[in-house]
Amino acid sequence: MRNLSLTLFALVALAACKTETPKEETMKEKTSESVETSTLGSILNEKKQRFLENADSAKISDYDAGLHAVVETGILQTALNVGDKAAAFTLKSQTGEDVSLSELLEGGPVILTWYRGGWCPYCNITLAFLQEKLPEFELAGAQLVALTPELPDSSMSTSEKHKLEFDVLSDVGNKVARKYGVVFKLTDAVATHYQEGFNLHAFNGDESDELPLAATYVIDTDGTIRYAFLDADYRNRAEPSDIIEVLNNLN
Repeated sequence: MRNLSLTLFALVALAACKTETPKEETMKEKTSESVETSTLGSILNEKKQRFLENADSAKISDYDAGLHAVVETGILQTALNVGDKAAAFTLKSQTGEDVSLSELLEGGPVILTWYRGGWCPYCNITLAFLQEKLPEFELAGAQLVALTPELPDSSMSTSEKHKLEFDVLSDVGNKVARKYGVVFKLTDAVATHYQEGFNLHAFNGDESDELPLAATYVIDTDGTIRYAFLDADYRNRAEPSDIIEVLNNLN
């Protein structure tokens, strides 16, 4: 994963998402039965294929260049990874409560996952899927926490929309994401698409045009990272079954 080729990214870029608008794009597209039998990856791939049917060639080209730019930053090589110590943090949850990593780890391993925002359909699909899998994470003794650069009001809306029963923490300015090394700056072209499409600056409360990778970590109780999902393509996400396998091996 850390050595993804540019050839791969040229292929996945052909499925690049349209400018993400805050449309309803959740796991409601799937029945409860299909969620149980599908992988997250298969559902996200279906979303990519639906986009291909109506893709705008100019936008695909811009997003292709955007994916290449992320790879070229070297972020996949420099972000925290397996064996590293997780960076400590305290952030506000969607209910306004302080949540610290150290306190969470007192209750067991932590699954730490980033989502870009409620405007991103791939994030919405992923969050809803993770909610479906929450009982399995808890059975494995872990707590799930999601981080987003969105302002608290936006993260609260996302949490309520998907009826999330896990903490969603607002990492305004990507301060914590920066500690983990998962922040990158959008290319000018992609930033323009996002700003014109749904006003990214309003969601995040700044004009930095920075976003986190859709990264996921499993952090052991001693603060050591035991699993890291790092991918420059935001449409690829950590598979819950892989997370659960790691958690079971910790016990």
